[in-house]
Amino acid sequence: MTFKILFYILFMALNIAKLAHSESQKILPPCRDSPNCVSSQAQDEKHYIEPFKINGNPEEAWNELKKVLNSQSRMVITHETADTLHAEATSLVFQFVDDVNVILDKDANIIHVRSASRTGHSDFGVNRKRIEALRLKLQKAHVID
Repeated sequence: MTFKILFYILFMALNIAKLAHSESQKILPPCRDSPNCVSSQAQDEKHYIEPFKINGNPEEAWNELKKVLNSQSRMVITHETADTLHAEATSLVFQFVDDVNVILDKDANIIHVRSASRTGHSDFGVNRKRIEALRLKLQKAHVID
């Protein structure tokens, strides 16, 4: 049992270090081959989702994005910089954790998004629906197109 806990801690520490490195480069982590991930930086149609196109002040859009994420049930922002964000969404019944990564690109006036399940193969479209629901809320706030 102790070995499993130690292994889990080591695994999570390496993943967080990898996540911090990719965020500093303004690149979202790539999606695996499984269909339980969407990303605005994905190169394939199966995983690709449109980035959020900011219409106005990028800082206002970024603040509204954080406000919307914080208002979601079972969603916690775990890491944040001036232009990157990582949140965890936990499913209600089985407590599966999905990772949500966001990068603000002020120069292009867009917000890149990624949502991916940590485990399993299929997510029944949950990650795509999560990003589209987030898009809808930001559109209603008039901060993205």
